[in-house]
Amino acid sequence: MTIPVPHPAPARTAPLTPSGQQGRHPNMSRTSKDTELARRLSRRNILGVAAGATAATIIGTASAQAADRGQGHGHGNGHGHGHDHGHGHGHGKGKPVLPPGRLGIQLYSLRDQISTLGFAPVFAELEKYGYDEIELAGYTQGSAGPITLAQLKRLARDHGLNPIGSHVGYYDDNNPGAYTFAQNLEKVLDDAQALGLKHIGTASGPFRYGSTVDGWKRAADDFNKYGAAARKRGMKFYQHNHAEEFSFATDKPNVRLYDVLLAETDPDLVYLEMDIYWAYCAQFRFSKRVDGTAAPLDPLKYVLKYPNRYPLFHVKDGVRDETTRDGYRMSDVGDGDIDYKTFLSKVTQRTHHGRTYHHWQAEHDNPVESLAFARKSSEHLHSLREGRCGD
Repeated sequence: MTIPVPHPAPARTAPLTPSGQQGRHPNMSRTSKDTELARRLSRRNILGVAAGATAATIIGTASAQAADRGQGHGHGNGHGHGHDHGHGHGHGKGKPVLPPGRLGIQLYSLRDQISTLGFAPVFAELEKYGYDEIELAGYTQGSAGPITLAQLKRLARDHGLNPIGSHVGYYDDNNPGAYTFAQNLEKVLDDAQALGLKHIGTASGPFRYGSTVDGWKRAADDFNKYGAAARKRGMKFYQHNHAEEFSFATDKPNVRLYDVLLAETDPDLVYLEMDIYWAYCAQFRFSKRVDGTAAPLDPLKYVLKYPNRYPLFHVKDGVRDETTRDGYRMSDVGDGDIDYKTFLSKVTQRTHHGRTYHHWQAEHDNPVESLAFARKSSEHLHSLREGRCGD
């Protein structure tokens, strides 16, 4: 069945604008310096060259122009960061930190390319970059023309990409026909099942009934309902956080709302996708209660306490900047200050289901050059190694 109109974009804290065109990332080598990634990519490069020619030309031309201008790794705001912030250590020999077959990308990061080029050339590029999975954020491709769910599923599989999950809106109570869990649950699950998804979730916060403890208990009941319906179809329902989920209840300012969500949802029905960047922004913003008393917040400790509730993660980086509201400025993966080597290592060692239980989705809300971001993120994450730099 052809999808006639775009599905609503997931709720985001960042602006929903296309990627900026003011600057470009310098072109990265087509051949990874990391031997393990190079070995994994050798067959994919051969298979993907023809299909990805259009997108590759776009990246190569723009990147070469940027290199000629002497630009560094910009973040869309004029700040270059060519230095290592500490989490880049661990490159080279040793056991890879990233589990095999578990690197994905949230396609929201590539919406500018998908809406013009279509899924096919974008998937060809992702195949060459060494991605294993994709997380969807809508099932249409703009001016590239209509595509059916069956075609989308087949196209992903043809490029060695496993559609692992999808973001759909939680609710739109002013629109009874909205494509959301609350208004159209069976249709949402029908589509997810047609795509062969194992996870179906929302990036909307549980704020449907406000920011009180009781309001979040009601939202948790909704999530339990969606989780039960998804489970009957062999899928897991999940919620993706932004920073605000870690704020405090308006009626009980000593209670962190995220703790209400964890306590009131059934762990067998409701799973979580931690957006690691937004969780660290929350650490900066909400480590004190309204009255100024300390309320320590460590994103990693949440995951280590409940490792099996977090099958999915968003790997998003940021440069520390305490002059901003969130304490970080979003950056390409590898250009920021979040210690992904430690985070991935500790999480994958803790789970009872083995290192491949978790799925790691690279993301940037508004990359300067989205395909270059995708390539760079894959190379960086594949290069991380255990037990380096004195660890």
